[in-house]
Amino acid sequence: MTKLSVNINKVATIRNARGGNNPDVLKVAMDCERFGAQGITVHPRPDERHIRYQDVRDIKPNITTELNIEGNPIPKYIDLVLEVKPTQVTLVPDADNQITSNHGWDTKANKLFLTDVVGRFNEAGIRTSIFVDPDEEMVAYAKECGADRVELYTEPYAANYLRDREAAIAPFIKAAEEARRQGLGLNAGHDLSLVNLHYYHKMIPWTDEVSIGHAIICDALYMGLHETIRQYLAAIVNEE
Repeated sequence: MTKLSVNINKVATIRNARGGNNPDVLKVAMDCERFGAQGITVHPRPDERHIRYQDVRDIKPNITTELNIEGNPIPKYIDLVLEVKPTQVTLVPDADNQITSNHGWDTKANKLFLTDVVGRFNEAGIRTSIFVDPDEEMVAYAKECGADRVELYTEPYAANYLRDREAAIAPFIKAAEEARRQGLGLNAGHDLSLVNLHYYHKMIPWTDEVSIGHAIICDALYMGLHETIRQYLAAIVNEE
């Protein structure tokens, strides 16, 4: 079964815009679980412009599903992950001033670095996923780095879905098949939405987890958080 992990960064962005604690990020995380989400994703950045490092510390002991901490493995981030010990860590090659993630790792060029980081997390019993573009070679080298999973960067799929969904999904199917050959778990995330999620899942039903934030929060403005999560869960039900 494919799990839905809700990224709550945008909730923190709204809170930070006015100060205080409204909306309450921890309450939203717990409500997402209560409404059926099987995981919570956070992506703390060095400037803490949305999720703060303290948010991560507060969320971990108060949720019962999986916590996924995304981020660039700089020393401060590594220390946080080893302190909190989430179920999963997702390594993302973000620059400090990057608005949002926009590419995956070159796992071949960064093999030594990633192997060291993944090894530290594996020793702590934390499942490790590497964020990669839909490229079979990058998937294969993620395995060589010791990763448990890869997360496919799905923005190119989402951007081209309405134009030609068969062409848009094709490289992702190849990358997903390579992950399966390598014995890697498979995640997906970035710009997945109710428009394109069902087809993605239909074509790659062995996906372990989708991590979705921006689209869920946007849809929740109109449908409410409970109904929005219900619809996203319905989009990833395995078909007979």
